[in-house]
Amino acid sequence: MSDNYEVSKQNKVRQISDKAAYDKDTVHGILDAGLIAHVAFVQDGAPVVVPMLYGRDGETIYLHGARKARIIRMLEQTAQASLNVTIVDALVLARSAFNSSMNYRSVTVFGRPTLIEDEPAKIQAMHVITEHTIPGRWDELRAPNNKEIKMTGIIALQIESASAKVSDKAVPEDEEFDYETPVWAGILPMTSTYQTLVDGDRLIEGVEPSEAVKALEGKTL
Repeated sequence: MSDNYEVSKQNKVRQISDKAAYDKDTVHGILDAGLIAHVAFVQDGAPVVVPMLYGRDGETIYLHGARKARIIRMLEQTAQASLNVTIVDALVLARSAFNSSMNYRSVTVFGRPTLIEDEPAKIQAMHVITEHTIPGRWDELRAPNNKEIKMTGIIALQIESASAKVSDKAVPEDEEFDYETPVWAGILPMTSTYQTLVDGDRLIEGVEPSEAVKALEGKTL
């Protein structure tokens, strides 16, 4: 099995192609670091993009939504879908608007979506999505009941094609004549960080957050 996704007309990065990556380690790493996938499909000849929770298991991405939601119904009926996960790491502040940019990690995936209806397979997909969001949480929770399973829609998107794009500039790249411009330039790093836990209402006395939950407190994505 190849360690790279085949480059095709569909997944080839054309703009600033030197930032492209097609190896599975890079693609998987970005997918595993993200939390929300923006999923694109066509409805009645018009494009639609919807944010969705997801989780990856090998070359399969599981997408989560309500069983009756439009996104689940549309993906069930479409032959091809695409999703993107992007993580912004910094603003790159140059001396001109043209050369200002961002540092980021981004992945675009193409594949055929399939609705999962088999109950054990659906529960396994729900496990993958939950563990992607909060590692270790699934085993702490009560098992989903039949009503919850029926109300949950899970789409399996097999990764048929994918590409990553990574920008990690250490300094802005200005035009030579702009270095004489009296404007500050540099990098402004960005992070997404979990804050302090806030108790929910009606907690049983003495119940504390688990180690899996506390591990996320203050964690930077």
